[in-house]
Amino acid sequence: MPYLRTKTAAIGLMGIVAAALVGGVIVEAANERSQLRAHAAAATGGDPARGEAMFIQYGCGSCHGVKHVRKAGGAVGPSLDGIATRAVIAGKLSNSPENLQTWIRDPQRISPRTAMPDLNVGERDARDISAFLYTRAE
Repeated sequence: MPYLRTKTAAIGLMGIVAAALVGGVIVEAANERSQLRAHAAAATGGDPARGEAMFIQYGCGSCHGVKHVRKAGGAVGPSLDGIATRAVIAGKLSNSPENLQTWIRDPQRISPRTAMPDLNVGERDARDISAFLYTRAE
């Protein structure tokens, strides 16, 4: 019987260790996400949470795919996953908050023949959408 108690205790201890490891990974991922959101907000002057809502409201996801975002499965425009780490946006602009916001607000001015429509996005909404997009590092 002592062998069974030792085996049961070892299995229980392994379960506790596994749960602690999984919990640590979850906490680390949440911390990274929080830091990314704070950095995006500081860089753009926008609100990433509101930006995601505006992204959905303007229908951006009907053309652009973004993983884990409701109504963002479009395949007309490029996927926006990883946009935060790209060097160039719209095929010609360096990836900066100002350029991204200009592109979001007036794509036809940047590239008159682009398929991206002018959705009459206001300045605040463009800041918030760009903040949201800068949380998309992967």
